[in-house]
Amino acid sequence: MLPLVHEIEAQKVERQPSASSDSILSDMHKADNIAENGGAQADADQELLQRQYELAQLDRTSKANWEMIKKLTVCGVAFLNDAYDMFAINIVAMILGFVYYNDATGSAQNTVPKKWDTLIKIAVQVGCLLGQLIMGRLGDKVGRTTVYSAGLMIAIITTIASAFSSSMVRGFNVFIVLFIWRLLLGFGIGSDYPLTATIVSEYASVHNRGKLMAAVFSFQGFGNVLAPIVSIIVLACFAQSIDHDVQNLDYVWRIIIGVGCIPGVSTLYWRLTMTDSERFQHVNDHALSPSDESTTVDAESEKLLAQQASTGSASPAPEEPGARETALAIPEEVHPRRIKTFVQYFSEWRHLKVLLGTSIAWFSLDVAFYGINLNSSIVIGAIGFAGDIRADRPSRYIIRNCLGNIIINILGSVPGYWISVFTIERLGRVRIQLLGFAALTVLYLILGFAYHQILDKSSGAFIFIFSLAQLFQNFGPNVTTFVIPGEVFPTRFRSTAHGISAAMGKLGAVAAQGGFLQLKDIGGKDEWINRLLQIFALFMFLGFLVTFWIPESKGKALEEICDEREEYY
Repeated sequence: MLPLVHEIEAQKVERQPSASSDSILSDMHKADNIAENGGAQADADQELLQRQYELAQLDRTSKANWEMIKKLTVCGVAFLNDAYDMFAINIVAMILGFVYYNDATGSAQNTVPKKWDTLIKIAVQVGCLLGQLIMGRLGDKVGRTTVYSAGLMIAIITTIASAFSSSMVRGFNVFIVLFIWRLLLGFGIGSDYPLTATIVSEYASVHNRGKLMAAVFSFQGFGNVLAPIVSIIVLACFAQSIDHDVQNLDYVWRIIIGVGCIPGVSTLYWRLTMTDSERFQHVNDHALSPSDESTTVDAESEKLLAQQASTGSASPAPEEPGARETALAIPEEVHPRRIKTFVQYFSEWRHLKVLLGTSIAWFSLDVAFYGINLNSSIVIGAIGFAGDIRADRPSRYIIRNCLGNIIINILGSVPGYWISVFTIERLGRVRIQLLGFAALTVLYLILGFAYHQILDKSSGAFIFIFSLAQLFQNFGPNVTTFVIPGEVFPTRFRSTAHGISAAMGKLGAVAAQGGFLQLKDIGGKDEWINRLLQIFALFMFLGFLVTFWIPESKGKALEEICDEREEYY
């Protein structure tokens, strides 16, 4: 994280623009129109241009400082924490089988029944979906950091409560209680997606925005690895007592879940003391009411300043009232317009297709991403790494599964995240997403149509292809579906629109876990896995197609990407 911050400082020095005399002279000629237009209209236009100039300045004056380091640390730890909480349930579900079904007979022994397994795995995804929609909207209405802090406090409380879940004497069993607390945990986690994206995108500079957004999201990969590492440590501490009495595993799963609150608690104070970005404050301070008939803006002036922001040709800030009129220019034609509501803005196809593109792409990705990652034990078992759930010692069986999770993540997932971080500003968001979806379509087709043949001939070949798929999930749409919605929507709607896109992703996760994966045992245990991989390939192709609806945001100011003149009518 720190090397990225230092790189910002170096690049800002290199790229610091200076106003040329030609630019200033041109602005002076254009400014002559102010006097001709005169009156309140000219004042409104100058106020608009001043606001746009100030927003453009934010991209050129951002520096690596303590506030930036604090924000990046908080946001990175948030995703590490979220990934730990979401994916630790794989290991916890396995342990719960030994604790509550050790006395079962046959294939049911040491295995959580499918309905309860699905319930506890789907809980966080459903909660996330609700949290992303509700907290995302509140992020635009109440403020980014206020809602961001509230989400963390919800997550901390519900994580601790989850660790103490137990069956009632009369009423809910432990799985239903765990479902309820993890549903609420998901609600808190859900706030991190839209709010982290908007906080980082609005704080970062143009030339490092994608890299920083990808970097904080990539801490999710460390969370994926941390969950099995913590599990192995806790299991090692209890190994002898577990082998003597399997019921001692009841302590283990509670500790594993409880550890998930530590990263959040460690950054809670920093979250509570964070402030909203200057860009968000500017937009709030100058927000125009749709019903205010007297407030007008010039759409062409919006476009002019957006272009200046991207080319670095904007004039320096005027210091005197007279100088302001020479530095800020407006075109001769002035057309009064009013700001659009959320519904008005997205009722136009050119804007709606972007929201549909980000939402459908995220939905398509998460069908496969969570369908596989929430059930990684299936893949580990398929390659013969897990062992025998009934014959092996419980501690040995669970530790081997944890090691399998670590291997899969280290080989593919973690490298994929960081390849995206260091290439996103060169290749661009859309190109990486297209590359990832195309590669995943091909790889899932290979795994789907040759699943049994590859496993029968070489488990090593299967691990290689599967790891390659994990690599292109993260050097591809898993990162870009997070980054893009944080850039391509207006500041007033950014958190809401990102929340909608992210919620569609979680809907895909729910569909995979609650729908498609219920089909995996058709014809025998795990016999339908190959068909599921073929279905995942279709969704990857769908994600590839809708990516063409999304504009490239590389190297553009936020006000230029979404073209702020389109916010008015």
